[in-house]
Amino acid sequence: MTIDIHAYLAEFEDIPGTRVFTAARARQGYWLNQFCMSLMAAENRLRFKADETAYLADWPMTDAQRAAVLARDWNAAIDQGGNIYFLAKIFSTDGQSFVQAVSTMTGASAEAHNAMMIAGGRSPDGLRSKKESR
Repeated sequence: MTIDIHAYLAEFEDIPGTRVFTAARARQGYWLNQFCMSLMAAENRLRFKADETAYLADWPMTDAQRAAVLARDWNAAIDQGGNIYFLAKIFSTDGQSFVQAVSTMTGASAEAHNAMMIAGGRSPDGLRSKKESR
């Protein structure tokens, strides 16, 4: 049995609220993720915080990727190919914890998000497919 890998991977786009980091997303977000990794160096974090727009101009990212970074819109950054583990370099540069940053992706407070995760995460009940609305 032969599987069409492109059709298989496209099925992941049907999961509400989930963005699977596929090879296509990795290619799309290459420069965004490289920028994030640059923030591992203290001198780059200082340059970025001093003038974020100027620092981002040094990277061949799309306008949408730059806008997502400047807005600290993690969902948009992931939609633009960002990987959450690379994006963590940005919110760490901002002095935010992982829980503080990712809670903004759900619209919950950090405390509510943390409590939900300690209790076992989101319920599997509810909307399971965008196309089937179930």
